[in-house]
Order: sequence, then C-alpha cells, then structure tokens
Amino acid sequence: MSKILSTLLITLLGVVYVKGYDIVKSRSREHLPQFYLIMAAVRIVLIATMIALVIIFTEDKAEARQFVLYTLIIYGLMMVTTLALRH
Repeated sequence: MSKILSTLLITLLGVVYVKGYDIVKSRSREHLPQFYLIMAAVRIVLIATMIALVIIFTEDKAEARQFVLYTLIIYGLMMVTTLALRH
C-alpha cells in the first residue's frame, strides 16, 4: 500500500512540476529558476516526510528499507523524466 501511495505522490509532483513550468514559462520566463528551486524544496520536504513517516510507523525494518530504496529510485526516475521533458 505504501508503494502505491509513494508512486502516486511522486507522479503528482512530476505533473505539478511540468504544468507549473509551462505556466511560469508562458507568463514570466525570468522566474523559472525561482520556480525550479521552490519545487525542488517542496519535493524534497514531501518525499523526506513520507519516508520518515514510513520508517517510524513500520515495524518491519526490512520492509521500510525496501520502501526507502523504491521511493528514491522512483524519485530519481521522476527527476530525469521531468528534466528531459522541460529542459
């Protein structure tokens, strides 16, 4: 269940980044660096919070390690995909 939620959150963050990038680019290109930094901070905080909550509330540490590894791999794929689409 936690892997499904992780995938959905990361997908949502990727879609928000792509749509937000298009909006900022069409309205004020000079604000793209600020948008990127704000979205990077939001992504890091949300992913770190999600990982921390799973580690705290999961009793099986092996499952928690698998979740962290899975989430970081999916996060890396999302970063590569969004950067390839918009840069």
